[in-house]
Amino acid sequence: MKKEFSLKLSPEEAYDPELFQQTLLKRAGLASDFPQAFARQTRRSIDARGRKVIVNVEAELFIHEKPGSLLDHSPDYPFVGNAEALIIVGAGPAGMFAALRAIELGIKPILIERGKDVRARRRDLAAINKEGIVNPDSNYCFGEGGAGTYSDGKLYTRSKKRGDIRRIMEILVAHGATEEILVDAHPHIGTNKLPVLVAKLRESILEAGGEIHFETRVEDLIIKEDEINGVVTQAGDQIHGIGVILATGHSARDIFQLLDRKKVFIEAKPFALGVRIEHAQNLIDRIQYHCEVDRGPYLPASSYSLVHQTQFQGKQRGVFSFCMCPGGFIVPAATAPGELVVNGMSPSRRDSRFANSGMVVSVELEDLPQYRKYGALAAMHFQAEIEQKAWQLGGKTQTAPAQRMVDFVKKRVSTSLLDTSYQPGLNSVEMREVLPPFIAERMAMAFTVFGQKMKGYFTNEAQIIGVESRTSSPVRIPRDRETFEHPQIKRLYPCGEGAGYAGGIVSAAMDGERCAEKLIEAYAKK
Repeated sequence: MKKEFSLKLSPEEAYDPELFQQTLLKRAGLASDFPQAFARQTRRSIDARGRKVIVNVEAELFIHEKPGSLLDHSPDYPFVGNAEALIIVGAGPAGMFAALRAIELGIKPILIERGKDVRARRRDLAAINKEGIVNPDSNYCFGEGGAGTYSDGKLYTRSKKRGDIRRIMEILVAHGATEEILVDAHPHIGTNKLPVLVAKLRESILEAGGEIHFETRVEDLIIKEDEINGVVTQAGDQIHGIGVILATGHSARDIFQLLDRKKVFIEAKPFALGVRIEHAQNLIDRIQYHCEVDRGPYLPASSYSLVHQTQFQGKQRGVFSFCMCPGGFIVPAATAPGELVVNGMSPSRRDSRFANSGMVVSVELEDLPQYRKYGALAAMHFQAEIEQKAWQLGGKTQTAPAQRMVDFVKKRVSTSLLDTSYQPGLNSVEMREVLPPFIAERMAMAFTVFGQKMKGYFTNEAQIIGVESRTSSPVRIPRDRETFEHPQIKRLYPCGEGAGYAGGIVSAAMDGERCAEKLIEAYAKK
């Protein structure tokens, strides 16, 4: 027999398994040591709006029977080694899930990735962290699993396609993610666990007869009469298929430049740019959980989401937190020598003593009149110039320019900087030398407002570290709303974050699946 419950629990009741079992039995009117009873949570969310933190829990109690799996979907990958092939450029979440979906539909994926496999990639991450050496093909953005592999592994999305979201989550669980991601309202996996999961996704592709080519950079597209039927690699090899899914991520500037040279229709896209802001995690916990000392052993590291609309020079733009990483680290995410980019990530336990978040300003194309000469690449050139300036002011290494928060608002260079999770180190700089006025002034306005929303947030015991510029792609590769096909080039399917159609692991994975379905429906032999 199964009974279902909706509960409002204390953190201890929700996160201590033994106490949760006892609490649920009590709510069911049973003794705490009732035999043959199994309790489990199916949904969990934290409500910290009041002075007392409450955990909302949906739960099931099984009496005299054991619960089955939470999974509704168990992936089945037939062998497709001898089937028709489609080409996928980029082995991030969009590319890998496009490959898995193609296999389910009986088509062989040929996955082409400029970077290294997830294990070999670690050496290049160590080089950028310790020596400031940037490998343009293997870094925090490029390589197996894409930018998502070395991230917080956040799995929530604004997408309304709940069934698709559940399917993606269950595929991740089938490849090694914990079932907790099916329960938590804001699930994440953690950068320490993502590489193992990514490797298992690769194994599924290879075991089913798919191909994966690492350290293989696409340098040309084979287009005849406005139809693509293959790509050319840096070694000069031609790879052909029934179509091409372009899932290169938001940082593949060479692909954007290639499309522009070949006069494939692309367009400049608004994005956002700013900094990473770093606080002590304990401070954020005390603000969010209303605790005097620390959050205690049961509550997870707290996060926040902030947004404020600003007026500057007659234009309204949003300033907002982005990719908040509780208990996390700031990492160097440049993809070429001579530029400096920062991003955030967290391990699964989120147990760093630092909290960091992107704090960025919306950038519209009308904000960049001097870049119009670059046409569709206007926003990309603006983005690149800011990153190059950050590199110069940081000291022409991966040392990042930084400033304490109140000092930034009051326009004074910080005489000292705080401890940081950013391994290459910091250089004290007036960040207005890095950021253009329309971004810097808006951020200064927003910081004081955020301090009113979160008492204690606006403090000189926090610092801003620059620049956070890879929030999304500065270029959109258009596609038909219904067919997902490029409006000019047949058999070309722009996909994921790099094309402007996703923003995170789950939305990119869902987009990859849909692109594979649309391409196969249109061009695979019936």
